[in-house]
Amino acid sequence: MESLHYLLMKAHTTLNRKIVAGVGKLGLTSGQPKVLDYLNRFGERDQKTIAAYCEIEPATVGSILIRMESAGLITRRQRPGNRRSLYVSLTERGREAAAALDGVFAAAEEEATRAMSPDEVEALRAALERFCRSAGREV
Repeated sequence: MESLHYLLMKAHTTLNRKIVAGVGKLGLTSGQPKVLDYLNRFGERDQKTIAAYCEIEPATVGSILIRMESAGLITRRQRPGNRRSLYVSLTERGREAAAALDGVFAAAEEEATRAMSPDEVEALRAALERFCRSAGREV
């Protein structure tokens, strides 16, 4: 039997390849899908929070956001009373890209779990959520 770390790595790589192929067709670059998905789920957030949740280095998230802003996917602005933080929101174009991204995620997950029953998929999801929480990661 394979080790847990190897199986998790293999599962991540397999799913990630399917997602990368799909997001490439949407014109998104590395890091942008995580940020789009996060903002679509949670709404406007500051760069520091985005970086932490998406597990991207703050300097890297800054360059990802610059490219996203240039592509018209997001806007960044300061809030009154807080000049140190930039807050990021999706534009209409960003919301459209996030909706298309949801389709990519769903198709990749469906293909990856096609040999599993719905109950098995839900059990896997629950186990991975517990795994992340026990490792100190927010889900």
